[in-house]
Amino acid sequence: MANQLNPIHRIVLTGGPGAGKTTAADLLRRELGEKVIVVPEAATMIFSGGFPRYDNPAARKSTQKTIYSIQQNLEDVQSLRYPERILLCDRGTLDSAVYWPDGSDSFFKEMNTSLEAELSRYDAVIFFESASVAKREIIEGGNPTRNESIDEAARLDQELYKIWSHHSHFRHIPNNQSFIKKITIAIDCILETMKLFQDRT
Repeated sequence: MANQLNPIHRIVLTGGPGAGKTTAADLLRRELGEKVIVVPEAATMIFSGGFPRYDNPAARKSTQKTIYSIQQNLEDVQSLRYPERILLCDRGTLDSAVYWPDGSDSFFKEMNTSLEAELSRYDAVIFFESASVAKREIIEGGNPTRNESIDEAARLDQELYKIWSHHSHFRHIPNNQSFIKKITIAIDCILETMKLFQDRT
């Protein structure tokens, strides 16, 4: 896991669009203060900064290469900058494999990596199921860079679940009609995971 090379523990918050990841991360940051540091979602950073979006296979590959590299380096920089804090990563490097137009095997070959290598960057994965799986409107966060339909968001949710569930410390936060209840369950889950890290040290 990540702590084999660095004492920092990394928790990935992932899931389909509109799942509540960013909201949960922000609430935890406010609640736990200096115990954690949030690594922002690379895709949101580049798209909100004007990075072009073009639905062409070659362009999508270039986009995911950029996202993968930025996500990786954001995590590494935050690890060095805050060596005593737990990293809460708003998505992880493995997410790019799901958005890759030719499938995950092609992604791993192109990026000279593997499923095992990407999973090993993280100590735990908290998966937030998107409201889209219940065909509910995606309203979390109001992220202006999000452009997926409900059906596309549901498909991405399933693919992300499939690939991340290989992690040995994978936790699933199901969709809930009450967003407050969902976030409360998620926060309890993350706090439980953090306690597990503390008990190991």
